[in-house]
Amino acid sequence: MSWDGEYEPSTWDWVAEQAAAYEASNGSEANTLRDTGMPVMVMTCRGHKSGKIRKVPLMKVEHNGEYAIIGSKGGAPAHPGWYYNLVADNRVLIQDGPEPFETTVRLVEGDERAEWWERAVAAFPPYAEYEVKAAEADRVIPVFISDAV
Repeated sequence: MSWDGEYEPSTWDWVAEQAAAYEASNGSEANTLRDTGMPVMVMTCRGHKSGKIRKVPLMKVEHNGEYAIIGSKGGAPAHPGWYYNLVADNRVLIQDGPEPFETTVRLVEGDERAEWWERAVAAFPPYAEYEVKAAEADRVIPVFISDAV
């Protein structure tokens, strides 16, 4: 897949700034969530309506060369916008360090989701709180898993 095309930064300034700083530094800067010290990666996908390139810093949840992409949106009642991009086109770039790599992702459910959810909460404990908030709105936080690299 070609990753050429118009890039449209996030409308959330801090997201756009972090993605830009991470990418510009080959992952040596802006590689944690704000002041938490918890590692992030950058996911690139294509907008399902616009076709534009989108870049989102996400919490790093990795196990045996596979990465989880957690659609928490802080426990909000709705999925993040990029969720619909992944449902429409499961090809993404993941940058965890200097070089991004292309992979595909799949939405997981059941026991596999539960296993990955435990890993996600271990990597970023606020996910547990987000899960409660999302459940209050009858939303299950989506978990996508990448192919192993």
